Amino acid sequence: MKRAGGQTKAGKERIPPTVWALGMVSLCMDVSSETIHSLLPVFLVSALGASTAMVGLIEGVAEATAMTTRVFSGALSDWLGRRKPLVLAGYGPSALGAALLWGTMYIPYRKAYLSGMNPLSFVTVFTVGELGTMGALAVAFSGGVGPLMAELGRARPALFWLFLGGFCWVMGDLFQQFAAKYIGIGRGIPLSNTNQLWGLAWGALVFGELAGQSASTRTLVIVGSLLMILGALAISTAIAPAGEQAARQMAVQRECKRYGLDVSLASRALEGEDELGERVATRRWWDGLIIAVAVGIFLWFVRGTVRPPIPMNGAWILVLVAAMLGLMVVCGAFLWKRTRFS
Repeated sequence: MKRAGGQTKAGKERIPPTVWALGMVSLCMDVSSETIHSLLPVFLVSALGASTAMVGLIEGVAEATAMTTRVFSGALSDWLGRRKPLVLAGYGPSALGAALLWGTMYIPYRKAYLSGMNPLSFVTVFTVGELGTMGALAVAFSGGVGPLMAELGRARPALFWLFLGGFCWVMGDLFQQFAAKYIGIGRGIPLSNTNQLWGLAWGALVFGELAGQSASTRTLVIVGSLLMILGALAISTAIAPAGEQAARQMAVQRECKRYGLDVSLASRALEGEDELGERVATRRWWDGLIIAVAVGIFLWFVRGTVRPPIPMNGAWILVLVAAMLGLMVVCGAFLWKRTRFS
């Protein structure tokens, strides 16, 4: 029974809902930030080559800033007599900044596909940009091209597996790009995240990562996987309402007007009727050259490859590779029939 003054029957002060909400927000923020914060010194030393003194200086400045801010914010809170504005001023920019950083990742996707861009072209530009950026960073942090090549030479026994993993990622990313173009980012990206199920299959069946785990752990993995599968089924069978389709068409018109594009051609491209895809492709001599160079690099890496000293189940490797190739061929055939890869 509640008494006057916000007290319960036991005479204890009831915790306000705002405190509960703020506590949960603080918990989620701390879990996300502290998870990365614990890895920051390792990243600074191993990846960026920072000294232990530099790590200490960075950590000291960060902690000093946080502690000093708490002193002044506490005094300011007492002087104003209001807590919520300061809470919003503190947590608001942090949450907004994280959302902006995460959301801006997909702005190029949306603008490219609203204008009817071919996903193959988009992935090519994206991949070349990533390779150029990472190559420049690698040269800068290694102290020049010579030290970088020497380091790559020492890592050559493992380079083939890294390139093979990257090749598989790009092939999967191509399907993700087509999904983002034709069914939208809000559906395509969540569906592409089901690749975690594929990674789970490799980890559990090939590398035995669940061996020795408790029954509760395996149950959580199975339940989580089933929830992800049900979510994927719900997304893939959903039909976009008329309002969403109208909003997308308005966005197409806006982007075409901004960049001087033909609205009808862009709309046709979003329906899988790109006129460029209907033309007979003419091959250039550099197409064969690019393929030859790529195959040559792979073969060169194969020569010095060493099998990783990791226990693996060969039978499951064959099963999963066969399933992957079969799904890729079948899905690729359906995609070609519908879009001509345009």
